Amino acid sequence: MEKTEILKLQTHLRRCFGAPGIKVTPSSKSKDAADVQLGERKLGVITVDDEDGDRSFSFEMKAPVQRHVLQDYLRRLFENDKLKVLARARKTDSVELANGDDFLGVLSADDAKGATFTLQMAILDFDLEDL
Repeated sequence: MEKTEILKLQTHLRRCFGAPGIKVTPSSKSKDAADVQLGERKLGVITVDDEDGDRSFSFEMKAPVQRHVLQDYLRRLFENDKLKVLARARKTDSVELANGDDFLGVLSADDAKGATFTLQMAILDFDLEDL
């Protein structure tokens, strides 16, 4: 991942989550990945997806809480009361995450009991164009 991409991804995530403290840094494990931190806490990883010929990215973050406290957890984590966890039509194993009216990604249960969740957020090349 190039330095300019990393800076654009950082700006994009800060805007999406309303959290100016988010920091994106190159991964020491892969040249096609970057680590995402909030303060001293590692939130997750961004990986490159060049599979279809278009450059895009995937942000993955674990949420170690159950469904009934998921929204509160994310709001406290990012200090953003506009974050909303929304039910999905005909899906019980996942929910959507939005910032106000803006869709951010899907949180999927990691197990049948829904004890933890994983956020999957696609970042397309045009999401980074004006940054």
